[in-house]
Amino acid sequence: MPHTTLRRGCCFSPPLDFYYCHLFRSAIHLTVSSPPRMGAARRTQNVIPNNNAPSSPSHATSLASTRNLSKIHLGGVIFGCTNSTKKECLFKQLFGLPVHHFSYVKNIDPGLPLFLFNYSDRKLHGIFEAASSGQMNINSYAWAADGSERTQYPAQVQIRMRLQCHPLSEDQFKPVIVDNYFKHSHFWFELDHAQTNRLLCLLSASAVAPSTSAPQNTTKWRTLFQAPQSPDRRNESESFRLPSEEVSGYSYNSNGSLGSSDGNNQPLEVCLEKQVVEKDEKDLIYMKLKELALNRESSNSSLSMTGSLEDTVAVNDMHLDLEAQKISQEKNEESLVNSFDYPSIISQLIQEMKELKAFKTEQVQKMAYLEQKLDYSEIQIRQLKDRCMMLESTSNPSIEFVNETVMESFNELNLDLDEWIFLVGGYDGVSWLSALNSFSPSHDVIKSFKSMNSLRCYASVAKLNGELYVFGGGNGSSWYDTVESYNPANNQWSCRPSLKDKKGSLAGATLNNKIFALGGGNGIECFSDVEMFDIDVGRWISTQSMLQKRFALAAAELNGALYAVGGYDGKDYLTSAERFDPREHSWTRIESMNTKRGCHSLAVLNEKLYVIGGYDGMEMIPSIEIYDPRLGSWMNGEPMNLSRGYSAATAFKESIYVIGGVKAGENIVDIVERYEEGKGWQVTNLKAIGRRSFSSAIVL
Repeated sequence: MPHTTLRRGCCFSPPLDFYYCHLFRSAIHLTVSSPPRMGAARRTQNVIPNNNAPSSPSHATSLASTRNLSKIHLGGVIFGCTNSTKKECLFKQLFGLPVHHFSYVKNIDPGLPLFLFNYSDRKLHGIFEAASSGQMNINSYAWAADGSERTQYPAQVQIRMRLQCHPLSEDQFKPVIVDNYFKHSHFWFELDHAQTNRLLCLLSASAVAPSTSAPQNTTKWRTLFQAPQSPDRRNESESFRLPSEEVSGYSYNSNGSLGSSDGNNQPLEVCLEKQVVEKDEKDLIYMKLKELALNRESSNSSLSMTGSLEDTVAVNDMHLDLEAQKISQEKNEESLVNSFDYPSIISQLIQEMKELKAFKTEQVQKMAYLEQKLDYSEIQIRQLKDRCMMLESTSNPSIEFVNETVMESFNELNLDLDEWIFLVGGYDGVSWLSALNSFSPSHDVIKSFKSMNSLRCYASVAKLNGELYVFGGGNGSSWYDTVESYNPANNQWSCRPSLKDKKGSLAGATLNNKIFALGGGNGIECFSDVEMFDIDVGRWISTQSMLQKRFALAAAELNGALYAVGGYDGKDYLTSAERFDPREHSWTRIESMNTKRGCHSLAVLNEKLYVIGGYDGMEMIPSIEIYDPRLGSWMNGEPMNLSRGYSAATAFKESIYVIGGVKAGENIVDIVERYEEGKGWQVTNLKAIGRRSFSSAIVL
């Protein structure tokens, strides 16, 4: 099978930053935050011609499109069911939609309000909330007739009941989400914050009494009620509002993008989402207090209430309990609370919320830092143990070791290099690496070899005559033109002739016993140049350039031809791809991909190209595209479980392994996913590698 050579790396700054800033000076901060958005949010149309196809765990009509709301604008999601699937949804506490809905289901975080629409009677049930993040295939066999077939609704989220309410008929809830209706009886499932809040109010007004409702998560209830307003009070009610809050703490960067100035280096999406939540909570508290007072005054200070009324407002673990019995005992007072005291009460509540949020944020940051240090320490300890065992075995072969599996794996390494995946350089979340490691997926064991002569990331790797060649890249502050090769026979690195230019985020591949270095950039400009290393000539030679500039591209050899895919041209991320045929000595365009992407990976499996993940100019993506040169076209594959870029990937034993990388808004990940034809993507429990990104992977 032709060997696959991978290249990661990405211009994770807007174009102006790419041209006028040094890419690496802020690399550490950028690896733990969302990549900057490079344009307005786009609404993707996923037209399904058959309007009778199921769009949820029901046999109901499918959506004609999605709104594609971004994560900060997503206020809630409606899932679907029928009479035959509703019971299973509630029993398993699981909602699901077809795979094309994953574009927004993946934006669901724990706590997001959810609703369930029954296509059979066209009623909306709630209030539910997400108990997990939106994921693919939480239960791969849910809603299947006999449990033997894979689910048709893999875009799933675990749920819990927030507040049990009487269902709403379509006549009741349709005015609230009327903007989502694209046909008379078909609507989009994504809700913005305003729509979600109105649905919460509407459902909460018909909440089921606690004595007849099922056990619920009371810590998150938001039981709302509205008192009728007299005409003469309506204007006063509308004019008595909290001052609108301005979005403060942000400034426009030199590139025109909005950034945070609070000193916390938090992604803008996170800051905005927190402000949206805080504003909703303030408005909710104020609305409830105002309605209580108006209800009291409109009944001439003689408010009488039957039964029990509980109102629990969840405000970051603070609860404001208003008991009906206490209200009844004070019915002779002129007013429940003097309306002029409301601003001071609300101000006090807001201040306490801010203090609690600040404390919680500080604790979360400390925990994340400690977890990161612990993971790094475990990796270092494991590597030191492995090194000690090897040294002891060399000095005293009679020593018996407890970890026989590790020693057996080392012996296997000496016998068969094809059993291991080699990882070169990168970044582990703490420091840039010069390490060369081999990884055995079958034993979950990692072995360290002699390190490179330089710290190196964003480099490319290729094999030639049984040796590994590593070229280009950088050390966190500058780019390289240096090249070095590793000989596994003597565990030694050798310096090789340098590239003609300093460059990083380039791609590399071997063709006809020659190494090709494609594209890349130097922080000032992107390159379309291609350099070729001929071991007989002993130097790098400029050869036919690509048709397009490509930084953070991916390349591979397949059936005697080179393929260069995607990347960044200095202005935009690319969908284009091209092929180099050495017999014609020229590059030709092939069909473009469906999705823009850079800092992605490329692997060859069963004579097809697999383009994996990357960054589309807006966010990290999990999508996969497959190119079959016999058909000359791209097709969409099953997406990964995790959106990521800057990952290392390679084909190994009829599977593709994707290792580490960066997930938007988070630290460097330690998750390894494996793909097999016919089985799709699976998250493994392999942990030997730990956190790693900006590295390269190859099989000798």
